Amino acid sequence: MGFDPEEFVVSEQKSAASKSAQRIIKKYPNRRLYDTDTSTYITLAEVRQLVMAHQNVVVRDAKTGEDLTRSILLQIILEEEAGGAPMFTEAVLANIIRFYGHAMQSFMGAYLEKNVQAFTDVQTKLAEQSQSVTPEMWAQFMNMQSPMLKGMMGNYVEQSQSMLTQMQEQMQKQTEQMLGAFGLKR
Repeated sequence: MGFDPEEFVVSEQKSAASKSAQRIIKKYPNRRLYDTDTSTYITLAEVRQLVMAHQNVVVRDAKTGEDLTRSILLQIILEEEAGGAPMFTEAVLANIIRFYGHAMQSFMGAYLEKNVQAFTDVQTKLAEQSQSVTPEMWAQFMNMQSPMLKGMMGNYVEQSQSMLTQMQEQMQKQTEQMLGAFGLKR
């Protein structure tokens, strides 16, 4: 499965259509968060729990209605990273920063999103298949490096490589178009 821009747009449209089903959290100037579903103030940790429970959460400025969801999610990530075991190394964070303002910024975002989703799908499949597994069976499974695991991870790697190739091709096309606009050829 490669990255399909049309599929991404359809996904975004579906996401926009489901906004009415989202849980609205209002952020007040005093930095407090108010859950409109429960009519109570909640903490950032409780917003994290809603996200962990796969709730569709949207955070809005109580005064202006501005969507603050991204900044709240980034704040949650920052707190998690500052905690015990960070997920991102300094090198990864530096590389992510370098993509801001780069011609491939939008493609990198989509690439990361698709890869995280593919990884989540693999994790979900493993969890479903391991529900009836005893600890001994699980140890054997991991020691054998199961063909199923190799297959799922192989599909993940293949998908990731395909998306990267498409990104590179898109970048090459954009470069050729830009050079063509200046009357230059490669």
